[in-house]
Amino acid sequence: MRERDKTIRGEKARRITSYIVFVTLVFSVAYSIFHIVTAPSETAAAAQGVKLKSDYTLMLIQCLLGLAVMMLPSVIERRWKITIPSYMHICYVVFLYAGIYLGEVRNFYYTVPHWDTILHTFSGAMLGAVGYSIVETLNSQEKIKVNMSTGFVALFAFCFALAMGVLWEIYEFSVDQILSLNMQKYATENGLPKIGSEALLDTMKDLIVDSVGAFAFTIFMYVEKKSEKKIFLRRKK
Repeated sequence: MRERDKTIRGEKARRITSYIVFVTLVFSVAYSIFHIVTAPSETAAAAQGVKLKSDYTLMLIQCLLGLAVMMLPSVIERRWKITIPSYMHICYVVFLYAGIYLGEVRNFYYTVPHWDTILHTFSGAMLGAVGYSIVETLNSQEKIKVNMSTGFVALFAFCFALAMGVLWEIYEFSVDQILSLNMQKYATENGLPKIGSEALLDTMKDLIVDSVGAFAFTIFMYVEKKSEKKIFLRRKK
């Protein structure tokens, strides 16, 4: 009975958290569209600390992307019959809130020291969890006659997290080139281009802390799996 009550409370917290973040992103989409229409487009305005149309375009893209990826856990649960624990889902949604609303809309990337570094470290761990869940799903399939070792599961989770981190950096680079935005932070908040290795600093730092977060998670996962506990993902019965 206690376990059932705990599950019910977790699901309630999950729904409330998801609803709050969803509504916040919807309002942020409307906010971005309004300012895309009204904001100046001149670089001179940026030098005076005024956000440009390009800044609000980036904000809009991030908010729309956030709304789309919020649906991923539900899709995974339905498609592969995997139960994602409520606390893990809440961590995922809070991460989106921190990265998109606080980071882009509230400008934490520029006003809070190391905000981007903290989020990328956490995302590396989360992506490691996703890689781990993929292998666990394959191991549990009766049609697939493969039973992968704990060491391989850990290696795959780590490599998966790094690969996703690289794809994200490619996405940021592509969007920057196509729409003339600054997702990779190759320029200052005022639009002044950085020079030399400083322009690469954000991308390389992101990849490095992605690796740190993924490595920390895979070590934890390896110990957990060796102890035969199932904390992160459970197959639906």
